[in-house]
Amino acid sequence: MKTLRHKFIILLFIIILPTTVFAKNDILVINVNDMISPVSAEFIQRNIERASNEGFTAIIIELDTPGGLDSSMRSIIKDINQSLIPVIVYVYPSSAHAASAGVFITMAAHVAAMTPGTNIGAAHPVNSNGQNLDNTMSEKITNDSAAFIKSIALKRGRNEVWAQEAVRKSVSITDKEALSLNVIDIIAANINDLLLQLDNRVITINDKPITLHTKDAKIVSVDMGLRYKILGIISNPSVAYILMLLGFYGLYFEFTSPGAIFPGVMGAISIILAFYAFQTLPVNMAGIFLIIIGIILFILEVTIVSHGILTIGGIISMLIGSLMLFPTSEPFYKLSLGIIIPAVAVTALYFILTFRLVYKAWERKPITGIEGFIGKTAITKTDVDKNGMIMVQGELWSVWSDEFIEKGAQVTILERNGLKLKVKVGAG
Repeated sequence: MKTLRHKFIILLFIIILPTTVFAKNDILVINVNDMISPVSAEFIQRNIERASNEGFTAIIIELDTPGGLDSSMRSIIKDINQSLIPVIVYVYPSSAHAASAGVFITMAAHVAAMTPGTNIGAAHPVNSNGQNLDNTMSEKITNDSAAFIKSIALKRGRNEVWAQEAVRKSVSITDKEALSLNVIDIIAANINDLLLQLDNRVITINDKPITLHTKDAKIVSVDMGLRYKILGIISNPSVAYILMLLGFYGLYFEFTSPGAIFPGVMGAISIILAFYAFQTLPVNMAGIFLIIIGIILFILEVTIVSHGILTIGGIISMLIGSLMLFPTSEPFYKLSLGIIIPAVAVTALYFILTFRLVYKAWERKPITGIEGFIGKTAITKTDVDKNGMIMVQGELWSVWSDEFIEKGAQVTILERNGLKLKVKVGAG
């Protein structure tokens, strides 16, 4: 029995050992070449988890970013700090840059690398117009960011003085300057060169030294899937904003013209996509409510005589709501006036003109069918009391009246009840 147990253990090692060795020679490489957002944060987080769970030696993040949301950047740094395997951030390819939030992420990596022809820096906080913040708020945000990047630099043994200057003075440096100033660890021409330089490097994770063996490592590249790509597109604030307006247009058209179907379906899809995107963006609900109120004011302008006051109120409400919609200090997530002003103008015209047409059609009296007879005059063909007959538009119709009407009298049609008309003596 003991011999069988030993044989089983040996067989188990024979099966598992090749897989373990193979896994230790794999390195996961992902590419992030856009703004730092909840989408990129989730993409990085899931792949760090995957690399840890599947036994990869390390994960390399190829980075090229102008910056992004502070919350997403902090989430990524938290994932890097909690990673059980080395995380290498590689500013790549040539002409790429790690600016703003990208500086924090690069310096937080276990190994920071750049390719020739890249740059890093310019991490000063900015307001929603892309300009420097002012006064007390500027000082608070800048001090907080400077303290955060200093703690990152100290943790990784990098140049905390330069790191704070990147935040306070928006300094930016080249790859060679970054290496000489101890901002990064490696300059590598490509991934293969990076793996050669990483080989035998000792990384400390959770106070435990880990020696990298990357010389002959197998690269496993992972691109953003269709889900991330679609979410990345619709998570663009301008796209999400336009989708929301298109959703309102489509649903409104369907409600005012039932049976069109296509506008309603597209409107529903657009508004669902917009609100899905809003989940990944810093959205101010007050901005959405102001936009909706503006649309309501446009519609009321048709039914209430306000001499343009409601339209002006709608424009102001929608403008303010659009400006308030994405309350962030990053310029990449703001709506430009070049999008807001045309959108407000088109929305005002769309709702006012279409609702006016619908309202006028609703007020207009029918001119065909039985409803078109209401208000018309006719001649009685028989005496009319509780029952009788009239001739209208060349047709005989059954009628009744609250009074007796002689044959040959002129009458006016008042209403209908099924296929029977009510009349009175006289015209009009």
